[in-house]
Order: sequence, then structure tokens, then C-alpha cells
Amino acid sequence: MRIVVFGLTISSSWGNGHATLWRGLCRALARRGHSVVFYERDLPFYAPHRDLSAIPNGRLVLFSGWEEIRAQAARDVAGANVAMVTSYCPDARAATDLVLGSKALRVFYDLDTPVTLDALRRGEAVDYVGPKGFSGFDLVLSYTGGPALDALRSELGAQRVAPLYGHVDPEVHRPAAAQAPYAADLSYLGTYAADRQAKVVSCLVEPARRRPDRRFLIGGAQYPQDFPWTDNIFFVRHLGPQEHPAFYASSRLTLNVTRAAMAAMGWCPSGRLFEATACGAAVLSDTFDGLDAFYRPGEEILLAETPDAVLAALDRSDAELRRIAQAGRARTLDHHTSAHRAAELEAILDNARQPIAMEA
Repeated sequence: MRIVVFGLTISSSWGNGHATLWRGLCRALARRGHSVVFYERDLPFYAPHRDLSAIPNGRLVLFSGWEEIRAQAARDVAGANVAMVTSYCPDARAATDLVLGSKALRVFYDLDTPVTLDALRRGEAVDYVGPKGFSGFDLVLSYTGGPALDALRSELGAQRVAPLYGHVDPEVHRPAAAQAPYAADLSYLGTYAADRQAKVVSCLVEPARRRPDRRFLIGGAQYPQDFPWTDNIFFVRHLGPQEHPAFYASSRLTLNVTRAAMAAMGWCPSGRLFEATACGAAVLSDTFDGLDAFYRPGEEILLAETPDAVLAALDRSDAELRRIAQAGRARTLDHHTSAHRAAELEAILDNARQPIAMEA
């Protein structure tokens, strides 16, 4: 298949969760004989932190304005089997007009479904959703399953929906040697987000206050100056994907915190969850509906929402944490790699070419 994507970014992993997912998926699709052309606006925020310049068996098109590439994009879409627009694409409206007028399979991929629905329900404008919602697309893919799929139909007019969850490329995220700068009893890797702050405080800051003899580590970008640091919370600025394995390998336990809208809707495991487990880390996560469909709590992952629960997890033996880490990694490699998602996407796209009435 020839697939054309109009997305946020694949070239920079700085401060977003899209790029790493697309890299793994494009690599896996290439191995299955497919090609991807990815159109990305050259945004000033990402340009200084670009860490990818080419797509296997595909093409990356960086551009400064829609008119600059409109004719080229039209040619690519005309020769494509699948034309896709994603959430947070800066040129989503123009790209949607182009895609909906094509003969390709017309797809929207919402990698931020809970955020999309939450904003629209509060009456806020969502730039990548047009006045007709998703009604013109042949297929709407969602990073989120469960009730979100029904909401995409009833609230945004999606004709056909399917979940395409997060995943990990085990060639990028895999066990590595520990490194002293990343040593910690509990680590957390994630861009700062106001709607995650309460859980970060409850699950990392407060435990750090209670255990001044323990070392805690945060890695990420956009943390404000008024973040409630303690003397035993250390910080490393944004880490590229190539540094994630060493980061995870260097702590006894690593924390996963889900965005508020995603946790509230459920069935939306973050990419960090798959990445950390693939690296062989023991993961401590907040809870949300549907999480147990991806990992078995207490066996492949630990759950905590309160400081007491976090401290109880930290008090587990190294042997217990290693057992959980090994089980979590095995589950990820068996079910949640980019190769698994590429195969799922291929089947979903093939099915979407059939009349809706023929669906089971």
C-alpha cells in the first residue's frame, strides 16, 4: 500500500508522543512492503530538536506553508491507496479537504481522542475537527478504545471506527545498561502537563518528601520554575528515544501517569507504558478503566494513586520488582509492538474497503 499521512510530527520527539509512535509504525509497515509519505509542517518548536530525517521505504516532506506543497500533496494523494489526516496536524482542515476529495481510502487517525472529545464537550474549538466532524471519512482510527469509539460515532459522525492503540519498537526501546546519572529509586519520564500534575505530586513528589533518603528522578520538557522540587528529586531535560532505555534501566521502579482526559475515558494506555516495559523496567502506573486488558495488575505492572501505595511498591524487594519487570516485558513483546500494530492496521484498512453492511 501507498499511504500518505498529514500529521503533527515524525521528525522530532521533543515534547510530543506522536513522533515515536509514527517512527515505529512506519518501520514496521515498510517491512510489510508498504510505503509512507509523511507531510509535516516545519514548526519552530520542533525544528531545533529534530532527530529524524528519513522514513524507511518512504518520504518525509517538511514544509513552511500549505500553498508550498499543495500541488505536490495532491499528486501524492492521487497516487495513494490510503490518505490520512491526524489529530494536531497544523494543516488538518486543508489536508482534510484534499483527502475527502480523493479516491483513496480516506482515514482520520485521532491519537488524542479523549482530549478531542473533552474539548468539544466544553464548547472549545478544535482546529483539526471541521464543521462536519469526521462524517466524510471512510474510517476513523482512535488511539483510545472503549466508550470513546461510540462517542466518535454519536458526537462526531464517524461512519466506521476502530482502535489503533499505542505500541513500541523493541529495536529502539530494549534493555540497556544502567547509567549513574539516571540512577533512582523511582523515575518518571514525561513532558510536563498541568492535568497530570496532581498525580505527579501524589505519586512522586510526596513520596520523595516522606523518604528523603531515597533518590527520585524526573526526565522531560516544559517543567515550570515553580514545580515543587525537593532536594532528593533530580531532573534531566528532554531525552531522545535513544536515551530512554538507559533511563529506565537505571531505576528500581518507573512511574507512568496518564493525562486526565485519557484516564477519565479509559482504554488509553500511554506510549510510555509500552516503552518502559519493553526496556525491562518495573512500572508503577495510575489506574484507568481498561488497563487490565493490556497488563495484569500485580503481575505485569503495579498500580498506585496515593503516596502510601507508592511507598509500599518501593518497599518491595528487588527480586519482586525484577519478576514484574520481566513479565511486563514479555507481555509487551507478545502483544504491543509496532509490528503487531502494523499488522492490525493492515487488517483494519482491508476491512474498511468493504461496505459497512458487510461488517460483523
